[in-house]
Amino acid sequence: MTAADELREEVRRYYADAARAMLSGAGGCGCSCCGDDCAPTSFGCGNPVDVADLHEGESVLDLGSGGGADAVLAAKRVGPRGVVYGLDMTDEMLELAQRTAAAAGAANVHLLKGVVERIPLPSGSVDVVVSNCVLNLSTDKSAALREIARVLKPGGRVGISDIVAEDRLSPEERATRGSYAGCIAGALSRAEYAEGLEEAGLVDVSVRFTHEVADGMHAAIVRARNP
Repeated sequence: MTAADELREEVRRYYADAARAMLSGAGGCGCSCCGDDCAPTSFGCGNPVDVADLHEGESVLDLGSGGGADAVLAAKRVGPRGVVYGLDMTDEMLELAQRTAAAAGAANVHLLKGVVERIPLPSGSVDVVVSNCVLNLSTDKSAALREIARVLKPGGRVGISDIVAEDRLSPEERATRGSYAGCIAGALSRAEYAEGLEEAGLVDVSVRFTHEVADGMHAAIVRARNP
């Protein structure tokens, strides 16, 4: 097993445990990435649905859809003519998301098993990609950002909530501020994030800090557009 495989397995176990606690009714949050309390079925650090400014009839991909809360919110925004794909690598999270979507009557939510570095959708298939505190968990962020660009339609857009480091912090310094599975150690810097999106071919890139979650580490809103 490679170091990347070991990290991915660490993340999978962490969130599988959190999902099992929710499924069993034990409660728990599973992610305090942004220093806020999580909603019962939300494992994240912001509101990418608002960031993305979704419209009726659009197709949306939620990367790392977790317990399904953001996918359901997106489904309500795009309406019955729209569609939302929720992608997660953890069986327990997918089960939790299925329950969330069923309870909400969100028939236009379709759940997919996979990883963000290899999105199981055709090229140019979605209008919007959203994600909530997930890209920092990727073991190959360049591949993940390229995949985002690949699945977006021309003119499609990105609306992401994530943890982002100040440019002054080295990867080693980021790792001292929190764990990988806890959304800290694997975070990109603001410059790295912007450069990665631009190298993937996206334009109108912005990475805006919203509030600090650890010394030099911030919750951030990330936006970009496919030309």
